[in-house]
Amino acid sequence: MDLNFTPEEEAFRAEVREFLKDAISEDLAQKMRTGHELTKQDMEAWHAALQTRNWLAATWPKEYGGPGWNATERHIFDEECALANAPRVVPFGVGMLGPVLLKFGSEEQKQSILPRILDGTDWWCQGYSEPGAGSDLASLKTKAERDGDDYVINGQKTWTTLGQHADKIFCLVRTSNEGKPQEGISFILVDIDTPGIEMRPIRLLEGGYEVNEVFFTDVRVPASNLVGEENQGWTIAKYLLTHERTGIAGVGASTQALAELKGLAKKLKRRGKPLSDDAIFMARIAETEIDLEAMRITNLRMLSGGGAMGTVSSMLKIKGTVIRQAINDLARRALGPAASPFPSEDVLGNLAVAPPEAAMHAADYFNNRKLSIFGGSNEIQRNIITKELFMG
Repeated sequence: MDLNFTPEEEAFRAEVREFLKDAISEDLAQKMRTGHELTKQDMEAWHAALQTRNWLAATWPKEYGGPGWNATERHIFDEECALANAPRVVPFGVGMLGPVLLKFGSEEQKQSILPRILDGTDWWCQGYSEPGAGSDLASLKTKAERDGDDYVINGQKTWTTLGQHADKIFCLVRTSNEGKPQEGISFILVDIDTPGIEMRPIRLLEGGYEVNEVFFTDVRVPASNLVGEENQGWTIAKYLLTHERTGIAGVGASTQALAELKGLAKKLKRRGKPLSDDAIFMARIAETEIDLEAMRITNLRMLSGGGAMGTVSSMLKIKGTVIRQAINDLARRALGPAASPFPSEDVLGNLAVAPPEAAMHAADYFNNRKLSIFGGSNEIQRNIITKELFMG
């Protein structure tokens, strides 16, 4: 199997690099380099810049506004965006709901919702996890009861990322208590402005505001907002999570983070010498780099077969998150006392690294602890792999 890129693919890479050089403003680049929180306006501007080339919805077919890229082109695009320190594409509308509607949605839903995702009219968030129903998602309790032409929703969702910016939310809800728990779940679309919805912020360990709790009290939603069939939600949820897990693997993001770590090792000193002269520390970096290169090859092999599904997405999710957390941990070790999320000026003054850079690595370490949990915890992914490979 030839894992080298073709001349056409390398030409595409050059095109992406040229676009990124012009599209990322200096203000946005500075925010990304120093780990500052992006505003909603920053994220919307980046989406708009991508959409000028029809590059926002990388996985969508051309007939619905996507670029029609193959899996290798999507890989190249993701890798170059990470290396250029570009913002991520907020995934909930483009990378999660979009593919779900393309596979399970009605033609009316596709025609009415997909264009509004692309032009930025609607900002979506995800309503999956609940208190007591995270990795064990099948135990969710948020109810949707049919009442004429509506569903009436009551319950709670948690860890709703960027929900404070959203005006729409797609939810898993319980529509039946008969049979197995997985058999009574449905997938429904909800307007957040609907009476009875309350969004509450959750402050994170490093001080950021990224996630929320959402409460539903007698929220009436048109039955036409149901995606697919009633009680088909578990099938839809698994399909969506396969896309999410493959993205979480983050080969490009880890490649960029590793390059930053190597630069940090050259800047910082231990006993008067650069940390890059420390054989033990550099051996740890080398071990992580070997793992990353092995994952990159696995990813390319997967792409040559048409994309990640089933256990392959679980494998990539596990390995990708472990590697990313290892890089974050090495950066934390390199910074030493400055690895506090709020280090004092005295501590920072004794280090050969700019305070914003120290703050960025500290925040990344704490925030990325979530990587091995969301999208289905790594423990659950190992169970999926075991059942598929050894139990049939």
